[in-house]
Amino acid sequence: MTTRRVRARRGEGLLLREEILRAAEDLLAESGTEDALTLRAVALRARVSTPSVYLHFADKEALVEAVCMRVWDDLGRLFTENLGGDPFLALGKCGRAYARFALDHPVQYRVLMMRPSTGPGVPPAAAECFRHMVNAVSACVETRVLEGDPEELALGLWSAVHGCASLLIAQPSFPWPRDREALIDHIVRMAGFGTALYSRLPQTLPPSAELVAELDDFGVRLAAHKKRARGDEPHGEADLDGGG
Repeated sequence: MTTRRVRARRGEGLLLREEILRAAEDLLAESGTEDALTLRAVALRARVSTPSVYLHFADKEALVEAVCMRVWDDLGRLFTENLGGDPFLALGKCGRAYARFALDHPVQYRVLMMRPSTGPGVPPAAAECFRHMVNAVSACVETRVLEGDPEELALGLWSAVHGCASLLIAQPSFPWPRDREALIDHIVRMAGFGTALYSRLPQTLPPSAELVAELDDFGVRLAAHKKRARGDEPHGEADLDGGG
């Protein structure tokens, strides 16, 4: 028989809310789906009455969002840890960290980032993701490795890493490459270097044959730079392997 929790005394409301969230978090971890988070099931796990849950959360959606937001501070920490040093390399690290975070918390990411918003305005989770991305991009704009409006550039890069993470979460049966990290790295590098190039493109591009020649020449020069950075011709530059 389940023992009913003793009624909270005055001033213990925040403690009760935390207990409810911990109970819901446990259910989420055990079930792997937000469907398990009914107010009744959470109340039973927390050993409180269902009306007690309603005192803190208006409905199931509010409870589910609050539970999922509990991991969101980790995303900010990951961005902070990867910022610093060369801004373009840091941007690449942040992009990889973002994708890994989403895949490490697939239920929370799906709830907060892959469903239509039920309320007005920008949801807090999306606003935080975008702010972190803008901060990382802004440092690249300041050093001119990227050119343009930081928010516009960040939106494109965010779309790329979100798309990668969302597909991996939503389509687990697709025959993805065995090396998930390599796939993430591939997408991040395409997005990063593509954005650096795109931000410098003229309005009118040359014919394809000329464009191929220019891109080939650019690739040769980057390869030479890479050799110098690795010590064949020491110049002290950063290795491009981690960039973008």
